[in-house]
Amino acid sequence: MKKNLVFLLFLSSFLMYSQETVSTKKDLKVGLVLSGGGAKGFAHIAVLKVLEEAGVRVDYISGTSIGAIIGSLYASGYSARQLDSLIKNINFEKIIQDDIPRKSKPFYEKQSGEKYALVLPVSNKKIELPIALSKGQNVLNLLTELLHHVDTISNFNNLPIPFLCVATDIETGEKVILNNGFLPRAVQASGAFPTLLTPVEIDNRLLVDGGIVDNFPVDEIEKMHPDIIIGINLGNEYDKKEYLNSALKIINQIVSFQIYANYEEQIAKTDLHIHPDMTGYGVTSFNNYDEIYEIGEKAAREQFESLQKIAAQQSTIRPAIKIKPHANQIHIKSIEIVGNQNYTKRYIKGKMQIDIGESISHSEFLQGINNLSATGNFSKIQYQILDDNYGKSIIKLKLTQDPDFTHIKLAAHYDNLYRSAVLVNLTTKHLLAKNDITSADLILGDNIRYNFDYYIDNGSNWSTGFNSRYNTFKTNITLDWIEDDINKIELKYRDFSNTLYFQTIFNRSYALGIGIEHKNIRAYTETFTSTNSNEEGRNFFDKSNYYNFISYLKFDTYDKKYFQKYGLHLDVNFRWYLFSNDYNNNFNSFSQLFGEFGYAHTFFDKLTFHFITQAGIKIGNNDNDVLDFHLGGLGDNFINTFIPFYGYKFGSLSGEGYLLSTLKGRFKLFKNHYFLWAASAARVEKDLFNEGMLFENIKLGFGLGYGIDSFVGPVELNLTYSPDTNENYWFFNLGYWF
Repeated sequence: MKKNLVFLLFLSSFLMYSQETVSTKKDLKVGLVLSGGGAKGFAHIAVLKVLEEAGVRVDYISGTSIGAIIGSLYASGYSARQLDSLIKNINFEKIIQDDIPRKSKPFYEKQSGEKYALVLPVSNKKIELPIALSKGQNVLNLLTELLHHVDTISNFNNLPIPFLCVATDIETGEKVILNNGFLPRAVQASGAFPTLLTPVEIDNRLLVDGGIVDNFPVDEIEKMHPDIIIGINLGNEYDKKEYLNSALKIINQIVSFQIYANYEEQIAKTDLHIHPDMTGYGVTSFNNYDEIYEIGEKAAREQFESLQKIAAQQSTIRPAIKIKPHANQIHIKSIEIVGNQNYTKRYIKGKMQIDIGESISHSEFLQGINNLSATGNFSKIQYQILDDNYGKSIIKLKLTQDPDFTHIKLAAHYDNLYRSAVLVNLTTKHLLAKNDITSADLILGDNIRYNFDYYIDNGSNWSTGFNSRYNTFKTNITLDWIEDDINKIELKYRDFSNTLYFQTIFNRSYALGIGIEHKNIRAYTETFTSTNSNEEGRNFFDKSNYYNFISYLKFDTYDKKYFQKYGLHLDVNFRWYLFSNDYNNNFNSFSQLFGEFGYAHTFFDKLTFHFITQAGIKIGNNDNDVLDFHLGGLGDNFINTFIPFYGYKFGSLSGEGYLLSTLKGRFKLFKNHYFLWAASAARVEKDLFNEGMLFENIKLGFGLGYGIDSFVGPVELNLTYSPDTNENYWFFNLGYWF
């Protein structure tokens, strides 16, 4: 009896030990390694989907570059299906290019800054090349948004799936393991491809893409002690010479020499190696999501049985994680700002339109981040929205000021009026005060000009600006107000203006300004002389100084300055001519009210209609014909009272008032190439409203053209015609208008 009892106890203990051992063996820990590869990383998402279908639970993740991006999102709780929905709808080209919506740009930038083809930083009194094509702010914004639900986790081992990523110290060439800190920033550093994205500074180390030193971090996942390592490798070895047809591809090939140096050794350390065939696809193949995803899925399904065997040895599955969305409203309890040495907190909060005690939507907060980024004053904007557990939010902003606050900017242009021109600009910030910007344009060519701006930008608070501009041109012009027997002359025109103004922005869309202005106008011809001719036979129509009060209201939501697809535009100006030295002895104080309203809308992403209506009226007596409104010609840089009008030569219609409406059409033939057409109708009269008979003596103009939205600015060739004169004119312009 005793012997039987001992035997039963021994057997029970053995079975319990055996069951415990079997149970332990069936809970394998799986480590997942995701390589870099740019757009080829879309395949990672497909492989993750197959892993989930096979029932594999991932316990550790290491990644580099795009592998770090996909890996961090998966480690934070996203499922493969959720990643598929998210990633396929992201415009990566816009993200990488730091393409900020135009509505986020300061009004100053909209009015004065969209005219430069090349921008070069000045550092240590030397002109440098930009450190990269993009600052990477949009990348950081995207990662911060997608990873908001884990932004309080600083130890990456505490994520739902422990995670690490790899970066490269660009100063020493050393591999840097990132497994703690601010997760979006770490992932951004891992994917900062040299020359494409600006290096990221973390803990006083300047970091770039980890693929340079370890594109397939198997060694690092080993240190997390998984039982099985699954590696997803996107490497294609080296591109053939026929594919090396761009600077980026050549740089990528050079980097690949280092990337693939120890690849075989790393692959040999994996227990299961998945290698999608990425032949024909590169790091920038962002438009090929579906094809790359399909290739990744195919490669994973070839290993489906092996994946099922791994899953069979795991006792639990990964629990689904519900990712809590941002609250619809952010109730701001406090705002913490660091890194704003040269910009006041008032300036930053004004740009973002936020303040303590306010409630804003999450989308409005993101718009504020874009507004701040669009100033160009900060190379990095890192933010966190923390809940205080009482329904209030603490906003933390960590700013990195752009060290290059001085730039040389260049552009070139040609048109029928100003002819050839080259623009050289020097722009510097916080020269005399915080928040200020100083910009000086020197324009060389057939007509030497300059434009100087000094602006203290206080955002929605009242800002102060000073502008000095010298503009000159000469052109053959038809005028009916000179003399009875001469109506075609070569007009030489010069405007020298100085303006001090105050401006405020409200509702993020409007600019309201008032100011005082000195204007010197010289308009003359040498075509004929008269008793008033002087200065070597010049006949002056005006040579006066004017002292004016100005005010304006501007509203601008166009998506682009040129080739607009959507948006509204309003520009209303009031100028009161107060005093003059009166060269013609006929000056009376008078004023002018004139403005423009525009609306653009695009159908089917191909066909755009752009309606523009303009009007100008004189208030008071003005006997100086030079200050009338003059319509005709095409251009986007006419000054004072010169207004473009299809079908007529420059300035050939004149009057004390005008009404003008234009309907433009544009059809996109292919990327950045457009077929253009337009129709205009105008009244140019002293009695503008003509006792209600607005359609009497209407002038008509039509145009057909071809346009290219190029990197140097708009390129257009237009043929215009008016049935009133039965004449047609060609107009050509190349480059940004300035």
